[in-house]
Amino acid sequence: MSAELGGRTGLQGKLSQWLRGRRPKDATDDGGREALLLAAAAAGLPLAPAAHPAGYRCSCDRVGCPTPARHPVSFAWQTQSTTDRAQIERWARHQPQANFITATGMVHDVLDLPLEAGREALERLLGAGIEVGPVAESDDGRLLFFTLTRGTPEDEDEWWPCELDCHPETMDEHPGLRWHCRGSYVLVPPARLSGEGRAVHWVRGLEHPLPDPLSLLETLTDACARHVGEEPDHVTAAWPLRH
Repeated sequence: MSAELGGRTGLQGKLSQWLRGRRPKDATDDGGREALLLAAAAAGLPLAPAAHPAGYRCSCDRVGCPTPARHPVSFAWQTQSTTDRAQIERWARHQPQANFITATGMVHDVLDLPLEAGREALERLLGAGIEVGPVAESDDGRLLFFTLTRGTPEDEDEWWPCELDCHPETMDEHPGLRWHCRGSYVLVPPARLSGEGRAVHWVRGLEHPLPDPLSLLETLTDACARHVGEEPDHVTAAWPLRH
């Protein structure tokens, strides 16, 4: 979408329709998948292989996997994550079914919202002409805002853990919001989820520069507060779970 669309007044209705009707481009072929992964790496997102759907189960060997097709393959995913083009090409070609995660808190963070709250926030941010950056949609009902990292500030007292919204004392301040930073990860598009046709795909691509998360935070938390209580029970648990 053009940058000027978000800055025009009187187009909120059209923008809302666009956000709800937008579907991912087909990236199921090997070339499209690999190109999107390499584009993510070129944008500075460190990647590592992740599990993938195997029928209605996760490809990992864990019985009753709590995060099917969502978690890294290796316990060493933080050190394994890389932007090296040759390594990512090898992974993509040797593991054609694999999803990929991107490790947050190194270059980028991800602000992860319930879908309807995220759509409302995105519409408001674009309508106000605020630089939003890349945004991905997960078909299990989440919208992911990719931002610059706050995981390694000069003042360590300002560091926020990825469990920001996962403790009762923070839920009132940040209802429904998950802040993935140091020690966390998210699936990077294109990724397949368990369930027929479900996926993670870009709504706004990586051609958009990563913004400061603080420039988005007030609008995102306000949208979450307006939608509090509407999030399905199955997505309220802390995520990602440790593997």
